[in-house]
Amino acid sequence: MRTFDIPAHYRSNLIGRLKAFRKVQDPRKKDFTPTLLDLGAVRFILARHFGFCYGVENAIEISYKALEDNPGKRIFLLSQMIHNPEVNEDLESHGLRFIQDTHGQMLMDWGELKSDDIVIIPAFGTTLETEARLKSLGIDPLLHNTTCPFVEKVWKRSAQLGEQKHTVVIHGKAAHEETRATFSHTAKGSPAVIVKDMAETEELGRIITGELPAERFFELFGTRCTPGFNPAADLQRIGVVNQTTMLATETQAIADHLKQVMLKTYGEAALKDHFADTRDTLCYATNDNQDATHELLKEEADLALVVGGYNSSNTSHIVELLEGKFPTYFINGEKELLSSTEIEHFNYPAHKLERTTDWLPAKRPITIVLTSGASCPDTLLDRVMLKVLGFVEGAKDAETAVSALVE
Repeated sequence: MRTFDIPAHYRSNLIGRLKAFRKVQDPRKKDFTPTLLDLGAVRFILARHFGFCYGVENAIEISYKALEDNPGKRIFLLSQMIHNPEVNEDLESHGLRFIQDTHGQMLMDWGELKSDDIVIIPAFGTTLETEARLKSLGIDPLLHNTTCPFVEKVWKRSAQLGEQKHTVVIHGKAAHEETRATFSHTAKGSPAVIVKDMAETEELGRIITGELPAERFFELFGTRCTPGFNPAADLQRIGVVNQTTMLATETQAIADHLKQVMLKTYGEAALKDHFADTRDTLCYATNDNQDATHELLKEEADLALVVGGYNSSNTSHIVELLEGKFPTYFINGEKELLSSTEIEHFNYPAHKLERTTDWLPAKRPITIVLTSGASCPDTLLDRVMLKVLGFVEGAKDAETAVSALVE
């Protein structure tokens, strides 16, 4: 896999060396066991896979190269390039402006754009309608396009399903940029509907079998299906794709459930005519990070720290998995570690910041699971680790311990 030219301040001295060491040990990524960094009074258990993925590094490289190659030009980001505040704030500090927020609400008027402006498409991609808007202004939307190749893979698979006269069921969050983009690209060639979870999928299945009336479809999915959707006709042939940052196991469970619904409805002999196998749309990085998180759940620890943007879907799913076993704190970075007795963290289900006291146990040694989402720079984990060490007397020097482990 190719390497990318990203700014040095995103590279990590500690975590980066541990990752490089594991990569040499396990180049084919068969071993998902975590890495133990034993610092005496504090023990960190690090996931085998976390941090910047291929698509994120690709987006960062394109964005910073656009800055370097176009001095003096006005440069805009369509929306947050990735869901990490540190990266987006750094780009803004270089003079970039956002056109929209993460929900597609305008932060400026389209009329402010000129044909010689640079507009960067984020890693999530964008809708065909937005592409057309940019073209109408004389701006090539594909000139600085950072759309993740794995997102584009989902679009291509959706297009194939459309050509085969299948309706596309999209597992995703309807308000998320990636799902909005996937829905737009899919709707060009086929009917589409967005399901957010298994509960909605089960209701969709009962609509397909006729256990629930068509009216229930529009109650549930009226704002999340293509115009003119006809449940009686459009749910006879289906295939499932996903927002690439969703829980891979949930996407597979949704596909498996709908496959059984079609089997029950049409019989095994006709199954292939009514259900398309689409497991190839699952993102490798999402799979690796989630598989590595499942390995963390086999460990014993006092707490878990998950670092990433609070609007990051893939990070929220890591939190969701870990909090089933450990006291888990979702933080942007080291600034949320207010003291050895107080932490500010994000309650994802409630979508609000909270403060917790006595978060760091008095026992020694303390064992802490440490990981991050796919849009989080490894250098942030270095800083989190060092901040924790500053709270604990008698901990070994991290630089020395990392050197001893990898050499």
